[in-house]
Amino acid sequence: MPTLVSVFGVEPFRIGGTETYARELSIQLDRRGWKSVLCFLTPPTPEVREFLEAPNVSIEVLDRDIGFKRSAIGKMATILRTYRPEILHLHYTGLLSPYPWLARWYGVKQVFFTDHASQPAAHVPTRATWWKRVVARTINWPLTRVICVSGYGHRCFTARDLVPSSRCQMIYNGVDLTRVHESVERGLKFRERFNIGPDKKIVLQVSWIIPEKGIPDLMSAARKVVAQDPSVHFVLVGEGNFRGEYMRAAQEMGLAGNITWTGLLADPFTEGAYDSADVVCQVSRWEEVFGWVIAEAMAYHKPIIATRVGGIPEIVDDGESGYLIERGDVDQLSAKILELVNDDAKRQRMGEAGAQKVKDKFELRKNVAQLVASYGID
Repeated sequence: MPTLVSVFGVEPFRIGGTETYARELSIQLDRRGWKSVLCFLTPPTPEVREFLEAPNVSIEVLDRDIGFKRSAIGKMATILRTYRPEILHLHYTGLLSPYPWLARWYGVKQVFFTDHASQPAAHVPTRATWWKRVVARTINWPLTRVICVSGYGHRCFTARDLVPSSRCQMIYNGVDLTRVHESVERGLKFRERFNIGPDKKIVLQVSWIIPEKGIPDLMSAARKVVAQDPSVHFVLVGEGNFRGEYMRAAQEMGLAGNITWTGLLADPFTEGAYDSADVVCQVSRWEEVFGWVIAEAMAYHKPIIATRVGGIPEIVDDGESGYLIERGDVDQLSAKILELVNDDAKRQRMGEAGAQKVKDKFELRKNVAQLVASYGID
């Protein structure tokens, strides 16, 4: 059986974008008679393992060991030697790694790399210095293709000129629409679970709890919103090093009764996070390369308020599926939240427009099929 090894430099502790992508890829490979080997930094949780399991799937664990260390090279060599794949695809491993040359040593016919990297705020894409280009092109000479997950990502990557632009291809990330089943009951259960009254208007953000995701801006906007409409309740789903600090700040701002911190959810789809929301925000300060959560929320017919950064404008059509605001503009953010929570018809109209755009451009099945075609698999 021909084999594809996918290496993900992440810990599979929840069913998110990476895990749904891995499953859909495995499904499409199985239909074509291919084996799918999924490699992660740590063992999947039982829920994730069950989600990924299939007759053609094998799961390998890298023990948080990737890169140029001898132990990491040894682990990857063992995987390549065991499965003898035709294709190796690298995700979240960093552009510069020993794996393309290692793959060539073990007779791998094609090596792909997906660039998932967001950029610092106000990043200006520029060409790398000559010596960086020489080093990168030498290390990545065996690369067959680089996949960029948005037009913004493609522009940033090709501007650096670290890999010939002819080897770069843009394929959007996607949402598994087979898992999108809207449920009022599930939304009510989510509210009950976190003691949020059914009469509250929920503004949701699902993200890492870090400054780059604009959490301080959202809290500042929340204070302005709640002062005008105490029925609005903010829900932040996720974890991060700044969570404790931000929770204390929220209390000091008088928001304790109007903000809920859920921590990580194993699966926001099945646990009702999107079902419960009236408005979904993603007010990132850095240049998001894509915005998986935004596309997921749009699939659930939710209007979006997001910052005009990175690849986000490729997802949200300003004034149609939501609103785009400037990075750090708390006044504009609070005004748009108040506008949407008090206009049922506009929320419905924007939600429908967003869901249609996801079907047209960000459906996981279609976008993974593009990737499989890029592999040259019939």
